[in-house]
Amino acid sequence: MADATPEKPAQDSDAQQEARQSARKTWLTRLGLVVIVGGVLWAGWYLLIGRTHVSTDNAYVNAELAQVTPLMSAQAVDVLVSDTQAVKRGDILVKLDPTDAKIAVAQAEADLAEAKRKFRQTSATSTSLAAQVDARGADIVQARAQLTSAQADFDKARIDLQRREALVGDGAVSGDEVTTARKAFVSARAALELARAGVQTAQATRSAASGQLAANDALVRGSTIDTDPAVMAAQAKLDTAKLNLDRSVIRAPIDGVITKRQVQVGQRVAQGSPIMSIVPLSQVYVDANFKERQLRNVKVGMPATVTSDLYGSDVVYHGKVVGFSGGTGASMSLIPAQNATGNWIKVVQRLPLRIALDPKELAAHPLRVGLSMDVEIDLSGK
Repeated sequence: MADATPEKPAQDSDAQQEARQSARKTWLTRLGLVVIVGGVLWAGWYLLIGRTHVSTDNAYVNAELAQVTPLMSAQAVDVLVSDTQAVKRGDILVKLDPTDAKIAVAQAEADLAEAKRKFRQTSATSTSLAAQVDARGADIVQARAQLTSAQADFDKARIDLQRREALVGDGAVSGDEVTTARKAFVSARAALELARAGVQTAQATRSAASGQLAANDALVRGSTIDTDPAVMAAQAKLDTAKLNLDRSVIRAPIDGVITKRQVQVGQRVAQGSPIMSIVPLSQVYVDANFKERQLRNVKVGMPATVTSDLYGSDVVYHGKVVGFSGGTGASMSLIPAQNATGNWIKVVQRLPLRIALDPKELAAHPLRVGLSMDVEIDLSGK
């Protein structure tokens, strides 16, 4: 009985050691099975999904913002929108003081009326000058008739003088008659020269009237009151003035949400200076920054699935790759990397690519510019 007592603890110790070894083998076997199953699952996932998909969480929502800039300098008299407000295209955003524009329109209307009146006056002057040319033609006819009469008187006076001078030696005519005949001849000759000068004067007057008619007619020839250059220039100034008046009311160029409003009532805005921006929520896209090695097989048109931190994985957006950036983010930064140096460390670069989203899904779950996104691209193109 005394010999059996020491052997029992030894047997219990061996049994416990065997139990621990058995349990260890069991857990190692289970761990091995878990590793093998995990490896098989990973291999299956990689063969079926992983090798045909690339993903990144370095992606953000972006959009082509519309900057609202006044096209004229004036004082803001009414601001109808505020930040975060949704607007439709054509909605009035800001009203500017239209006083100067209205004065410009009135001045342009007066200039147009003046231009039309001058055209009518020029047309009437052409008619008057044409009548003057006809009158100068009649003057020429009259002067030529007077020249003919003067020529006849001159010929008669010359013949009478020749006859009397031929009879002076015979005493058939007195000296007084010869003197009277010579005086009549001189008078007839002077009248003839005067008549010739009258014809030349009438012709010159008609030439001058014809020149004035041609010059005046050149201003209106081929034109109407609507196609006259001066009238068209005045009309263009009026259209410009009316356009500036319309620009005193600033409207939304697109649908979207107001952001970065920088104008207040009473503030004088400068032409071309931004006063607010509009974010087109229905046209936002995602800029995803993939590592360069991930993009080996990515092509434009491939489908992509996108989730946002805002809605979580329950909301999935479907889109497609629409383009690649022209350079990496490092090359486009304000201070590009200086790789041509002695101390150089290679850093994996990321290339931004753009993903367009389904408008219907955007309408159901709107996004905002700058939100974080997770992007996965299907390289199989399905």
